Amino acid sequence: MNTAPGVYEGAASVIAALMLLVEFGMLRQALVRDQVRLYAAQSALLSVLAVVIAAGRDLPGLYALAALSAALKVAAVPLVLRRLLGVPADRDAPGVAGSYTLSPASAVLAGIGLAAFGFFAFGAFHLSGPAAPALALAIAGAMVFVAFGLMIVRRDVASQAVGFFTLENAISLAALVVAAGLPLIFETAFLFDLLVAVVVFGMLIRAHHARAESLSTADLTRLRG
Repeated sequence: MNTAPGVYEGAASVIAALMLLVEFGMLRQALVRDQVRLYAAQSALLSVLAVVIAAGRDLPGLYALAALSAALKVAAVPLVLRRLLGVPADRDAPGVAGSYTLSPASAVLAGIGLAAFGFFAFGAFHLSGPAAPALALAIAGAMVFVAFGLMIVRRDVASQAVGFFTLENAISLAALVVAAGLPLIFETAFLFDLLVAVVVFGMLIRAHHARAESLSTADLTRLRG
């Protein structure tokens, strides 16, 4: 007989579902600046989830992880991205907004298909940890595929960077589900990887804009052999 999920299990599933909805919002948004705001909101939800699991499962190390994650993902990374987007100024924003390989509606429909595939594929593993229900892991799998879709359907470096950062959020969500009890040093290793990614993408955005005076990667197709 199946039992109803507890308060913390239900809260974890709801927060994970909200993170997936924010991911779809990134697919729909035309301006990169709005994607950055949604990324900050998604990261805030991830920090809240860490606090919920810490309170529900008596894992005090997750409080420190939630604080570090909020400081880096909610404050520092969006601030860096906004400063980088200030390089091309607002006049380049319409060009970035039109950098779809698919129309926004088609991109969302494709994202729904990818999310369904990821949800059922990860759900088939029947993995769950003591910290959160298996449903949250399936949602994390859906987020992974939608994040890849975001990087594919957009032709600008900034949106691809946001897609990569949301992919890291999806991996962090999966880690909270299956391995929330790991030592704090392992949990924070993902954050240092994110720092390296921010530096690399920052250099790439500046170098590409200085060379092409645009954030679009459409011209890079000429480099194919």
